[in-house]
Amino acid sequence: MWSKFKHQTTLHVIIFIWGFTAILGKFIEADAFVLVWYRVVLAFISLFLFLVLLRKPIRIDSIKKTLFTLTVGVIVAMHWLFFYLSIKESTASLAIICLSTATLHVAWLEPMIMKRKALKSEFFLGLIIIAGILLITFRGSSDEINGLAIFYGLLAAFLAALFSTLNAKLVQTVSASKITLYEMFSASIIMSIVLLIYKGLSVETLTITNKDFLLLLFLGIICTSVAFLVTVEITKFLGAFTVSLSINMEPIYTLGLAAWLLHEHKELNLDFYLGATIIVGAVFANAFLKARIRKRKNSVRQSAV
Repeated sequence: MWSKFKHQTTLHVIIFIWGFTAILGKFIEADAFVLVWYRVVLAFISLFLFLVLLRKPIRIDSIKKTLFTLTVGVIVAMHWLFFYLSIKESTASLAIICLSTATLHVAWLEPMIMKRKALKSEFFLGLIIIAGILLITFRGSSDEINGLAIFYGLLAAFLAALFSTLNAKLVQTVSASKITLYEMFSASIIMSIVLLIYKGLSVETLTITNKDFLLLLFLGIICTSVAFLVTVEITKFLGAFTVSLSINMEPIYTLGLAAWLLHEHKELNLDFYLGATIIVGAVFANAFLKARIRKRKNSVRQSAV
C-alpha cells in the first residue's frame, strides 16, 4: 500500500513539473526556435550521460528501426516548435488546451497505424472536443483570440498524437530509453537545420541571458530527461494505463500555474474555462471508456480460457 502511494505521489510530482513546460515558454525570453533548440540539445546530452552512468544499452540493433526512430524525433521537434510558437503568440493556457485535442487525432491515427478497429466513442468524444475548441475560439477571451496561436496549438496537438502513436508501435520492439535518446538526437539535428535556415546558426543567434539558460536547464534536464527516466521506472509498478490516465491532469496543473504565475485568468473569461472543462472532461472520459473496453476484453478472454 505504502509503495503504491509513494509511486503515485512521485508520478503526480512529475506531471506537475510537466505543467511548467508551457509556463516556461512565457518566462523564457528567447524565441520559440532557440528555446526548442536548447531543450532538445540539453535533453539529448543529459539523457545520454544518464544512460551511460546507469550503464544502459544505447544501441538499436536494426537500421530500419533506427531510421524510423530518428524520423519520429523530427516530428517531436516540430511538435515542440509549434507548441512554443503558440505560447509566444498567445497564452500558455490557450496552448495547453489546444494540445489536449491530441486525443481527437489519436482516434483516427491509432487505428491506421496500430491496425485496429476504430472506436465510435473516440469520434463522439472528438466532436465534443471540437465544440470546446469552438467555444474557446469565438468566446473564450475578453480580448480578440489570436487565430495564429490556435492554428499553431492545434498543429502541435496533431504532431503530438502522431509521434505518440508511432512511439506506441515502436516501443513494442525498442526500449523507451533508446527511443527517447535517438529522438532527441534527430530533434537536435533538425532544429539546428531549422535555425540555420530561418535565423542563422551562430553564436549571436544562440546567445541567451543567464536567466534563460537556467530555465532551459530545468526544462531540458528536469522536465525532459529526469522526468522521462522516472516515469519509465514508475510505469513498471503502476502500469501504463494508470500513468496515461494520470498524465491527463497536466492541462489542469498548467491552467492553475498560468493563473497563479502569469495571471492569465485576467485575460480569459468564463467561456474559455467552460470550453477547457469540456475538452479536459472528454480526455478523461476517453481514458475511462478505454479502461472499460480493456476490462471487458480481459473478461471475455478469461471466460474463453
